[in-house]
Amino acid sequence: MSENIHVVCPHCHSTNRVPTQRLNQEAKCGHCQDVLLIEKSVALDAASFERHVGRSQLPVVVDFWAPWCGPCRSMAPAFEEAADRLLGIAQLAKLDTEAHPQAAAPYHIRSIPTMVVFIEGKEVARVSGAMSAAQIEQWVQSVL
Repeated sequence: MSENIHVVCPHCHSTNRVPTQRLNQEAKCGHCQDVLLIEKSVALDAASFERHVGRSQLPVVVDFWAPWCGPCRSMAPAFEEAADRLLGIAQLAKLDTEAHPQAAAPYHIRSIPTMVVFIEGKEVARVSGAMSAAQIEQWVQSVL
């Protein structure tokens, strides 16, 4: 019997039950029929943040950032590259703290960029400061 995990769709934000052996295949959302695992980060708002962090059993790495932040903008391509490298291992997501301060406030983000790893709704690690794709990948792997 295969084990299933909950994965939140990056497109419609519906929760899907996916057999673990299909995480590296092209599993599709039962609601919107789009691919569940994508090679890029997911842009979150307050509602989708709660869904992804609270419902996904796939680890979620959230980059708390703001458009005016130079280091945030310079790290953005590296974060996207890391999202591709970590496909099926973790879902990378971005939350604009300027546009959605209410979603970031409970996490007391004091400097940006700050990346937080969530596993089944719980914060398990955080790091602040811009990193390369290799550093992001290595940090996430060390946490998981």
